[in-house]
Amino acid sequence: MAPILLRSMGNDHNEYIKQQVQVKNPYLDTMEEDILYHFSLSTKTHNLPEMFGDIKFVCVGGSANRMKAFAQFIHQELKLSGNPEDVRDICEGTDRYCMYKVGPVLSISHGMGVPSISIMLHELIKLLHHAQCLDVVLFRLGTSGGVGLAPGTVVVTDKAVDYSFRPQFEQVVLGKVITRSTELNEEVASELLQCSSELQNIPTVIGNTLCTHDFYEGQGRLDGALCSFSHEEKLEYLQKAYDAGVRNIEMESTVFAAMSRVCGLKAAVVCVALLNRFEGDQITSPHDVLVEYQQRPQALVSHFIKKRLGLIA
Repeated sequence: MAPILLRSMGNDHNEYIKQQVQVKNPYLDTMEEDILYHFSLSTKTHNLPEMFGDIKFVCVGGSANRMKAFAQFIHQELKLSGNPEDVRDICEGTDRYCMYKVGPVLSISHGMGVPSISIMLHELIKLLHHAQCLDVVLFRLGTSGGVGLAPGTVVVTDKAVDYSFRPQFEQVVLGKVITRSTELNEEVASELLQCSSELQNIPTVIGNTLCTHDFYEGQGRLDGALCSFSHEEKLEYLQKAYDAGVRNIEMESTVFAAMSRVCGLKAAVVCVALLNRFEGDQITSPHDVLVEYQQRPQALVSHFIKKRLGLIA
């Protein structure tokens, strides 16, 4: 099969240079070998430009099973040769993350929460840098709790916000707090919204995403092992979030947005709402309904990728 070619993004040399993945660490240049420990990859033992140099799209999500399923799905969508069932986990030497390469698409799991995804992002960004990848678009595909939205609605994140609804991520480094912006790429978000209008049964909105430190108390749930607030206080907080433009809640978006922005990666967070948090805390939809909901971000991003590759008008 002929190689898939990305639609031209412009021929200006300076613009092309800007599309390189940037690492912000001068010490990397002095290292004889860079071991990407949690990926079971290394600059000395693997030819990263040969393995990954053609990557244009990276899709990450929490669940290893879901990201394998996405790899098989995008294999079919891109009509690549071979059996989708035969996709191989590049990270099989470790049990921390899984990684599948399907043509110009990389599908990777990141686990749950900021610490897990931040480790993955450090090594992913270094991988893309070492592989000399250009013009990469990064997506987080996931599930979330909706804020004033019907279950099944897909939220494309405008800004990832913290507990006080500020578009920032705070990282403690050597005892000091470093604050980074969490604004995401407007062009990619608008393009995804346009893609949603071309698909059936994928209701999509652009809104802010609240990123919390945990699934229970941090998200105002009344059903955890601990609960230090009332039902009324929960609803008051959710209303404040809604008034601040928040349309969903998850646990990874702030660090994802901050690191992508600093390193020059165009990025988007695309999460489906499994429930409306104003109406409850527990996820009660039937399994088959939840499976279909979880496929919506995958279908939307697949459509985006196919349009960028010129496979559809």
